Amino acid sequence: MMLQGIMGPFFRRLAIALGNAGHQVFKVNFNGGDRAYWRLPNGIDYRGTLEEWPGHFAQLLQDHAITDIMLFGDCRDHHRAALEICREQGVTAYVFEEGYIRPDWVTMELGGVNGYSTLSRDPAWYRALAAQLPPIPEHRKVSSSFPRRATEGFIYNAADVLSRWRYPGWQNHRPWHPVVEGMGWARKLNRRKERRAQAEQLINQLLASKARYFLFPLQLDSDAQIRLHSPFVGIAEAMRQVLESFARHAPDDVRLVIKEHPLDNGVRDWELDAKDLAEQLGIADRIDYIAWGDIEAISQHSLGMVTINSTSGTLALAQTIPVVVLGTAIYDMPDLTNQAGLDAFWRNPVAPDAKTFAAFRRVLIDRCLIPGGFFSDEALDKVVTHAVARFEGRVLLPD
Repeated sequence: MMLQGIMGPFFRRLAIALGNAGHQVFKVNFNGGDRAYWRLPNGIDYRGTLEEWPGHFAQLLQDHAITDIMLFGDCRDHHRAALEICREQGVTAYVFEEGYIRPDWVTMELGGVNGYSTLSRDPAWYRALAAQLPPIPEHRKVSSSFPRRATEGFIYNAADVLSRWRYPGWQNHRPWHPVVEGMGWARKLNRRKERRAQAEQLINQLLASKARYFLFPLQLDSDAQIRLHSPFVGIAEAMRQVLESFARHAPDDVRLVIKEHPLDNGVRDWELDAKDLAEQLGIADRIDYIAWGDIEAISQHSLGMVTINSTSGTLALAQTIPVVVLGTAIYDMPDLTNQAGLDAFWRNPVAPDAKTFAAFRRVLIDRCLIPGGFFSDEALDKVVTHAVARFEGRVLLPD
């Protein structure tokens, strides 16, 4: 039984592949967006409230003799309740997320992901286990289209808004109404050429001047990783802590580059917030804000990365860039990330041990990563093929 997936056709295509392999698949639709991307038999519209959901879900498991469930993201309220019931009843749960290691990988993990993952935080465990595994052959990169992602999100949200009457008990896990998000995206996209040019100019200046800087990539304010797996109530609180620590403890000749999340909806002006806070702290001349740009290129020239728990952290670790984590992250462990805290990080950023990261990556691929992506036909074909194989206990080499 599938619950909510990522906005787009992934779960529909996965269900077709599972059906072709002989498995019976049901899908619970919580809103019109879920329904719009399903369009297959065995769709179940849930129209009740969140409070009624656990009992209803337990009955669905019994009525349809469900042995396994699949869902995208384990922090949504309906998913958290469903996972608890699955643990009680011995139903296997597969949780999908965008990959711990990006790009070109998708997380498909048993039981939970990120802060709810059961994987060890002991670097010695990864080194010992990786030593028993064969090397992973190189796999081809897959294409990913931002316009396609935006279009699929628009279709999903439009279908949700236009069918709210059909799902009276639905409560979106996101803090903004889709119309508000749509207005934010319109404002952001209207400025994209101007802000992209500004970002490119700033990046070129940083590289040409050989400036010494740390990187702080922002996460989405609506991300459950912030609400459930960090000490912060939102990005504003995290930004204040980072800038205050930077003002007090960073060397005077070092800059801090704040990178906006590429999927930020533009509802809140984080650049203005950062500038106002920097002015208050007397560090406005040492803070840079980048609204667009490739984070890989920016991070590889940085002194280190500060992150709450973003998968950008694994990107930095792969480049042997020092990382400090402010929340709960699967990769936050000795030999990989700085364990002395944020204040000490500015003056003593310690690079990760490359062999430990290689072992960590190897174990992740063995246990919970599959190749592919969500935002091109090529990427979907690959991730669906490998997801079915992982579900059936077959091992396919990355291609």
